Amino acid sequence: MYYGNLLPMREVAKNLGVSIDAVTYFMRKYELKRRSFTEISQILFSKKPISFRLKKNLNQSDEILKVLGVTLYWGEGYKSKKAKGVDFANSDPNMIKVFVNFLRKICDIDESRLRVYLYCYANQNPRKLLDFWSKVTKISPTKFTKPYVRRDFRKEKIDKMKNGLIHVRYCDKKLLIQILNWIEEYKNKYAPIV
Repeated sequence: MYYGNLLPMREVAKNLGVSIDAVTYFMRKYELKRRSFTEISQILFSKKPISFRLKKNLNQSDEILKVLGVTLYWGEGYKSKKAKGVDFANSDPNMIKVFVNFLRKICDIDESRLRVYLYCYANQNPRKLLDFWSKVTKISPTKFTKPYVRRDFRKEKIDKMKNGLIHVRYCDKKLLIQILNWIEEYKNKYAPIV
């Protein structure tokens, strides 16, 4: 049960009708290797249900959207394996639209896990920007977290981000891993090591 079914010691004890101390004693007595905290975390993570459903049988339009979404993330997404989920940042409304469409149509995400973080300058109106991005993304303003308003900035940089910048975040590490795997797949296919 412990090794084959990857049950925690507490569940092994419950299934056998003994105390957890009895299981611990038995494992010590017979020098059975116990799992590390890292192994326990990996098992718990693997058993966690996913919050998205990848679309199967993609038509040509879907394939293009998938490639666009993955390559946008490759360029502008947070790719650290320590991240807790997907985080795509940009100030271009069209890039944001394409990425959000990718999440919705190809990944079939659970909208309740979607969050948006606005970054803007002090001389901009965060409320107007939030409304603007809500219309662009079709994401409710209630899904926007408190914006970051930068007070120290150079005025000549404002035109580069006239609508501010947003982070589209989706809290599911399994989706992040899937996107990172697609990136690797595309790297291997289109940019092979010479």
